[in-house]
Amino acid sequence: MSADSLRRAARESVSGLPRAFWWLWTSTLVNRLGAFVATFMTLYLTQDRGYSASFAGLVVALHGLGGVVSSLVAGVMTDRLGRRPTLLAAQASTAFSVALLGFMEHPAAIAAVALLVGMTSNASRPAVAAMMADIVRPEDRVRAFALNYWAINLGFAVSATAAGLIAEYSYLAGFLGEAALTLVCAVLVYVKLPESRPERGTAAGSGASSDSGGKGAETEIGLGTVLRDGRFMGVVGLSFLISLIFTQGSVGLPVAMGTAGFSPGDYGLVIAVNGLLIVALQIPVTRLIEHRDPQKLLVVSALLAGYGFALTAFAGPVWAYALTVCVWTLAEIVNSPTQMGLVVRLSPVHGRGRYQGVYSMSWSVAALVAPLMAGFMIDRWGANWLWAATGVLGTGAAIGYWLLMRNLPAEATDTAPAASGGPTTGTAQAPDPLPSAPN
Repeated sequence: MSADSLRRAARESVSGLPRAFWWLWTSTLVNRLGAFVATFMTLYLTQDRGYSASFAGLVVALHGLGGVVSSLVAGVMTDRLGRRPTLLAAQASTAFSVALLGFMEHPAAIAAVALLVGMTSNASRPAVAAMMADIVRPEDRVRAFALNYWAINLGFAVSATAAGLIAEYSYLAGFLGEAALTLVCAVLVYVKLPESRPERGTAAGSGASSDSGGKGAETEIGLGTVLRDGRFMGVVGLSFLISLIFTQGSVGLPVAMGTAGFSPGDYGLVIAVNGLLIVALQIPVTRLIEHRDPQKLLVVSALLAGYGFALTAFAGPVWAYALTVCVWTLAEIVNSPTQMGLVVRLSPVHGRGRYQGVYSMSWSVAALVAPLMAGFMIDRWGANWLWAATGVLGTGAAIGYWLLMRNLPAEATDTAPAASGGPTTGTAQAPDPLPSAPN
C-alpha cells in the first residue's frame, strides 16, 4: 500500500466524528495508561505477598463481584442521572479505592478493598458506552467503537510493559500511579465532556430487537425489560463465555507463567504483545470487516479465542507464549467492535444505560468466575487443564453465535441528538466489537 493510500485510510478512519467523542477517547487512553491492578493483581498476591493461586483467585473474584453489582447500579444511574455524573463519580471513587488497596496489609482488608475497587472501576462502563452511542452517528459507530478499543489497547500496550518493570521495583508505585491517572480522567470528563443523555421525545426510534417487543423511545425501560429481551440476553450469555476466555490473559496466564519460573517483567512483555497488535491491526482490520456478515465474524472470533488460549498448553519459551497471544488477540480485534455494535443495535435509545449495564455485567461475572476457575484448576490439576477448558468454551460460544444470529431482524433507523449539537440520523451498520475487557 502506498503512502498516499495509508494517509487516505487514516483520514477516513478518524474523520467525521464529533469533538466530544475525541475527549471521551482521550479519557479512555489516559485511563488505560494507568492500568495496573487488573493486570498485576494475581502476580502481586502470589509473588510479592506469597499467597496461593487459590487465594489470589478469590481476591480477583471479589473484584469481579464488585463489578457485577456496580454494572447494574451504574446502568440505572446512567439513564436516570446522566452519563457525565456517573462517569465523574465512578472515576473519582476508583482513584481513591485503588490508592487505598496499595496500603492494605491484612488478607481480609485486601479482599474487602479489592471488592470496592471492582465496584468503582466497573461503574464507568455503561456510561462510556451509552455516551458513545449518543454522540456518534449510527453509521459511524463500528468505527468509533474500534477507535475507542484501539485507545484502550494503545494505553494497555504502554502500561503493561511499564507496569511490569514498576512491579519489579514497587507494587505500591503501580497502585498510586493508576490512582493519579484515573483522577486525570475525572478532570477531563468534568472540564470537556457535556451531558449527552437524549431527552424524552427527541428520539424517533430504537435499535431494540423484536424480542423486546419493539419498544419505542418513549416506553419506560426498566431492568425487567432488559431481562425479558430474549435475543439480547442471549448476547449477554455468549459475552460471558467469551470474556471468561479473554480474562484468562490477566488471571490464568500470569499465574501459569509465574509457576513456570517467569518473572513479572516476562509476563509484562508477553501481555504487551496483545496491546501492540491491537494498536497495529485494529483500524485496518475494522475497515476490512465493517460490512461483513457479523454472524461469521463472531463465530470465527470465538473459535480463535478458545483455541488461541488452548495453544498455551504447548508454550515453553517466552516467544511461544507471545505467539499464542497473537492468535487470541486476532479474535479480540474481530469480536470487540462486532459485539459492541450488536449490543447498541439491540438497545432502545432511552434504555441504553440499563442495556449497557446488563451487558457489562457479563464481563463482571466472568471477572468473578474466571479467577476462581483458574485458581482451582491450576492448583488441583495444573494449567494445561485450564487451557483445554478454554478450547471447549470457545467451541460452545461459536455454536451459540451461529444459532443466535440466524434470522436477526433488519436494523431500525435510529435518531438521537449528538452532544456536539443537532440531531444525528442514520441506520447503524451491522454489529461491532466490545472491551475486552472491559474498562
